[in-house]
Amino acid sequence: MEARIEIEGVSVFFPLYHGSSRSLKKTVAAAATGRLGQDKQHRVVVRALNNVSFTLRRGERLGLVGSNGAGKTTLLRTLAGIYEPVMGRVSVHGSLNALLDTSLGMNVDMNGRENIMLRGLFNRLPKSMLPQLERDVADFAELGDFLDLPVRTYSAGMVVRLGFALATAIRPQILLMDEWFLAGDASFMEKARRRLEELVRGADILVLSTHSLDIVRTWCTRVIWLEQGVIRADGPADEVLAQYLAEAGGD
Repeated sequence: MEARIEIEGVSVFFPLYHGSSRSLKKTVAAAATGRLGQDKQHRVVVRALNNVSFTLRRGERLGLVGSNGAGKTTLLRTLAGIYEPVMGRVSVHGSLNALLDTSLGMNVDMNGRENIMLRGLFNRLPKSMLPQLERDVADFAELGDFLDLPVRTYSAGMVVRLGFALATAIRPQILLMDEWFLAGDASFMEKARRRLEELVRGADILVLSTHSLDIVRTWCTRVIWLEQGVIRADGPADEVLAQYLAEAGGD
């Protein structure tokens, strides 16, 4: 199956629940930007994405840029199936891997080896391939005997190591990545970056959300500029980045 993503008129709304200073701040911010609306239950909602449409085909490397709260991570999570659009259609063809959070999909009450097996089964790997998956993750994460202990006993750095090794052990056709996934201790992330670059090169389609324009210039051929949940520009990386820098500023 040839990898392809089709997004047609997609909108994602989040209801606002009052009663805390945080929700009040969200309400004020959303009202100021004109992103408040109502859903069918007459609840006040924030329009996180509003009528977003685009198509990605094999070979495309898409960077998502925009200010904080522009809708980049919401779009990634919608593509990954974590969020469901209230309107529009999301169609994803091909195996998909979402590098959004190092702890995503891990069961902290299971030990490291059990989590490796769980990830392999979730990705429908044949049982004959599970031992190789375990060796690969164990060698990369370098957790030693901790692999036989529950993940809840791990330090934050150890969780990052296991989560990164798990997320990058299986090569997908479509790779979704949030720059937060690159957070971690410097020595490990240098090793992890090499592995990640191999994963990016092997993917048919890449969708990357980042504030680093240098990463976009290095890895992406196409850029979508999001603001307030709406696509401001979509096109070749150099052209869209020039518009973004001229109007929004950046490095």
